[in-house]
Amino acid sequence: MADSKETLLITTINHKINTKSNYWIIDALESNSFSWIFPDQSDLRKAGLSWSIFVLLAICVPILSHFAFQCSACDQHHRRPFDWIVQSSLSVFSAISFVSLSYFSRKYGLRRFLFLDKMCDVSDKVRQGYSDQLHKAMKFFCAFVIPCFLADSIYKIWWFISGAHQIPYISNIYLSHTLACILLLGSWLYRTSLFFLVCVLFKLTCSMQIFRLQDFAKVFEKQGDVGLILMEHLSIRRTLRIISHRFRGFVLSTLILVTASQFASLLVMTRTGSLVNISTAGELMLCSLTLVSGLFICLRNAAKITHKAQSVTSLAAKWHTCATVDSFDDMDPTDETQSPSANITSERSNNHFDAHQLTYFENNRAGITVFGFMLDRTYLHTIFAIEMSLTLWLLNQTIGFS
Repeated sequence: MADSKETLLITTINHKINTKSNYWIIDALESNSFSWIFPDQSDLRKAGLSWSIFVLLAICVPILSHFAFQCSACDQHHRRPFDWIVQSSLSVFSAISFVSLSYFSRKYGLRRFLFLDKMCDVSDKVRQGYSDQLHKAMKFFCAFVIPCFLADSIYKIWWFISGAHQIPYISNIYLSHTLACILLLGSWLYRTSLFFLVCVLFKLTCSMQIFRLQDFAKVFEKQGDVGLILMEHLSIRRTLRIISHRFRGFVLSTLILVTASQFASLLVMTRTGSLVNISTAGELMLCSLTLVSGLFICLRNAAKITHKAQSVTSLAAKWHTCATVDSFDDMDPTDETQSPSANITSERSNNHFDAHQLTYFENNRAGITVFGFMLDRTYLHTIFAIEMSLTLWLLNQTIGFS
């Protein structure tokens, strides 16, 4: 009895330790050190701090920098004719991301939002796979944010140093330009981090369901309980509807606004007399790549989980075919007491419910939807072709890429 209690205690402690180590990224996002990016709305003080930082870095700094550093009297390498597109695009996307994160944090909480409260209902393999994805989330996040930030840092430092005597300043030129550069870089980092954070959270929520679908695919091989199969499929469909409902506004607005930003860049850069080169349009090119990358993260994961969910129909068809063939193989050809037609009728009646189950899977396809439209690979290929055409044209205009 004592040994069993000791074993139970050790198991409980190990489970708590593993849970803490597996989901350390959630604790990090909820900590005070990440309050500058993740809008914690748990109390009035934290909500006020989050909104203050957002207003400062996403609204005030971009507006002031646009009017203070227009530099219309500068030489052709230090003018910023496309700055209004860059600042407005990043501010709009950061606003959408901030409002989405605030809503998610206030209504669900990060742990419930990422379905961590449902971990007890899934298998150990799904739990371990989702834990690995949580560990990789910060690396994935930094893989997009840090290169963009470094590229913008190089551009802004070059801009302030090379055009020091042409760029406006207050009192001390070195102190004024240093503070301005720090604020501009902080604003860029904050806005791009907000946008990529929502994209990464969408990727995480999709990853868990992908692991569940992979685990669900093995159900056809291990058990033939139709009730359990249908219940699990209904649970996955319900979760995918919840994910679609939570992110549909963000995905749709991102798609529309990224396309609008790309076309706006196209129209402005083709205007007569526009000065287009790496020094004047380099930041616009970087902004375009940032927004398109975030859009592709969302669309790729939506198409991926939709493809996985719809492939369940082929598994059901394969299972139904194998069950039908096996049932005919089990027929005894030496049995003369029953005619062959009677045996076929009997086996057909036994597999009648399997056929209805296959019809159910065919007519109840799951996946990520945006206001009723399924985000599958057909939509992804079309959107990818349009966005990449605009992005490659922009690269060709700025750095001579062809």
